[in-house]
Amino acid sequence: MTKKENFLKGLIKENPIFVFLLGMCPALAVTSTFETALGMGILVIFVLTGSNFVVSLVRKYIPHEIRTPSYIVIIATFVTIVEMITEAYTYDLYIALGIFIPLIVVNCLILGRAESFASKNKVIDSVIDGIGMALGFTIALITIGVLRELLATGTIQYGVYLPFFVEEPISLIKLFPKKFGLTMFSLPPGAFIALGIILAISQFRKVRNAEKKAKEKKAFIEQKKKEALERKRQAKMQKAGDNK
Repeated sequence: MTKKENFLKGLIKENPIFVFLLGMCPALAVTSTFETALGMGILVIFVLTGSNFVVSLVRKYIPHEIRTPSYIVIIATFVTIVEMITEAYTYDLYIALGIFIPLIVVNCLILGRAESFASKNKVIDSVIDGIGMALGFTIALITIGVLRELLATGTIQYGVYLPFFVEEPISLIKLFPKKFGLTMFSLPPGAFIALGIILAISQFRKVRNAEKKAKEKKAFIEQKKKEALERKRQAKMQKAGDNK
C-alpha cells in the first residue's frame, strides 16, 4: 500500500463511521451542530495522530502482555492534553462536549488503530494512517452535524463554540427561519435518524455503483466474445479462400 492509498483509505473506502460504524458515541452525542462536530473532530485528529506516532515509536519496547493497557495510557495522555487546551482556549466548546472529551480515551477507533496498525508499522506510515482515519472520522461527524443543524434550525452557524477568525457568531448557511425547523433533530433521536438517512444514501450509491460496474463488465465480456467470434469467422473465410 502506497502512502497515498494509506492516507485516502480512511476518507471513504474505510471511513470509520459510515463503513465500520466505529466511534458511534460521539457521532450521535456531539453532532447536534456543525461546530461541536468540527470541534470533536479536531480533538480526535490530534489524539489519534499523536497516539499512533508514540505507539509506533515504542512498539518494540512494550511487552505483548501489557500492550493494551500501555496503549490506553498513551491515548489518555493525549486526551488529557487536548482537554486542558480546550478548557483554556475554547471554554464554550469544552462545556458543550462535556464528558465526551475524556471519553475519547475509550473510543474504539483510536485504540483499534493503535492495536491493528500503529503497533505493526513504521512511524511515518502510522502517522499518515492516523491523519487519514481521523480526517475521515471528522468528515463523517461534520456531515451528520450539518444535516442535523440544518434540519433543526435551518441555519449553519460558526463562532458560537469556536471563536477562531470571527468576533461574533455568523451564519454560514441559512435556508429557512428557525421556527420552521424540526427540533427533533437537535435531540438524541434525531441523531439516529440523521445517521440512518446518510447511511441509506451511502448504501444506495454503493449498490448503484456496483450495478453499473457489473453492467460494464458484462458489456465488456460480450464485446470480447463478439470480437473472438468475428476473428474465428474471418479465419474460416480466409482458410476457405486459401483452399480454393
